[in-house]
Parts: sequence; C-alpha cells; structure tokens
Amino acid sequence: MHPKRRPLIAGNWKMNKGGVTGIQLAHQIVELKKETPHVDLLIAPPFTVLSAVAHEIEHHGILLAAQNMHGKPSGAFTGEVSADMLKEAGCTWVILGHSERRHVFGETDAEIAIKVTHGLGSALNTCLCVGETLAEREAGRTLEVVRRQFDAVIDALAADPSEEAIAYEPVWAIGTGKNASPQDAEDVHSAIRAWLAEKSPALAQRTHILYGGSANPSNAESLLGMPNVDGLLIGGASLDIDSFGAIARIAERLARPAS
Repeated sequence: MHPKRRPLIAGNWKMNKGGVTGIQLAHQIVELKKETPHVDLLIAPPFTVLSAVAHEIEHHGILLAAQNMHGKPSGAFTGEVSADMLKEAGCTWVILGHSERRHVFGETDAEIAIKVTHGLGSALNTCLCVGETLAEREAGRTLEVVRRQFDAVIDALAADPSEEAIAYEPVWAIGTGKNASPQDAEDVHSAIRAWLAEKSPALAQRTHILYGGSANPSNAESLLGMPNVDGLLIGGASLDIDSFGAIARIAERLARPAS
C-alpha cells in the first residue's frame, strides 16, 4: 500500500442480507470501525436495505455504495435505479462494471462507460471493476483485456476530480476460492497505475486500485503488502463480520503510523 493513500476495504454483499440481517451486519461494522481508524471501510448492500443501512452507519465514517445503477437519470426503466435515487438513499459510492454485471448480465464496455460518466456527473464516487476470464488469462491476454476495459472509461475518470477506485478482479478468482498471487495482482495494478499516470499524474496518485477475487483473512496481508494494492474488494468474506473484521484489522495494522 502507498503511504499517501488510506487503505480502502470494501464489502460487496451481492444478493445477500437485504433486510434485518443487513442492518445487523451494518451495526457490527460500526463497532469494527472504532478499531480501524486508519482504514476506510465501504459496504455495498442490496438496494432493498440501502436506506436502513445508511441510517445505521450515519456519522460513523463508513462509506456506503450501491452495487449497480442505470445510466440515465430517470424514465420508463422498470426495476432500475438512478444515481439520484442512490444519493437520496444515502450512497456516496457506486460499484460499476462488476464481472457478474459483465458476464452474467451481458453489460458491455460501452454501457459501463455510460454508467460511469453518469455516476461521476451525479457526484457519486465510482469503483470500476476490470478483469479477465480464465480463457483470456491462459491466452496471455490479461493486460490487453484490462486495458480495453480501462480505456472505455478513462476520459470520464480523468475529467472528474472526486475520489475514485478501480478494482482488479480476475473473473476466474471470484467465488472460486482461487486467487491471483500477490505478485500477479501487483503486476496488473502497476500497469493500471502507469495507464492512469499517462492521463494524469494526479489521477494516478489519488485513485485507489483494489484487488478483488477470493480475498480472505489468510491472503489479505500478502496482497496489501504490495505497493500498488491500495485495498480489497471483498465478496463472500464481507458477509461474515469475523472474516471482514480480520481483514480490516490487518489493513489497520499495516496502515497505522509507527509509534
């Protein structure tokens, strides 16, 4: 982790904990935050519990994200949610381009770029997800694929001065128990940082680059020890306060100034 960027530990709850159990987990994360003052904690509950979680975490310094949104501000889009709706629910962040949105729901680079542009234009901080499939990795196309996904949104990211994050999540490592080695992650993160710097040194400095892909308490320290890994985007382990808490405490220990 770079000393000038606070570690960002993000929990993507996916289609879980959309009611009372989500509020209970949010309360536990409020208690966790008291132990991790040098770490930014971000949680992304389902739409159904966003407002209730926002109330639970209010004034406790925890960041709230939505898992997705529509690319237009309003209209006849049954079942969709706009950026302004998310802000009214208490969100300051939105996750866009998650591999499940790309590969399960068929979202294209162009569609994700529209969402990123709209989200940033609506004053939502964006966590953009990028990553390759197993077939693409085995074909040696990792950086080619990630660069294509990156290029689709870089102009929008560069035009906005707000805090942003890019999460590298190799598709083959999500929910499979497999994960990239710390050096594999660092190689891709370092490339992303260089691409950001090509656009703007300030953009490269302020953007958090997270690793996502079966991150857990056993591999968190080695991943977070890499110079260009600024945090983690956590799926399954974020649903359990013991696992999520263990990861956050590791990040806190690594980020805490030497006494």
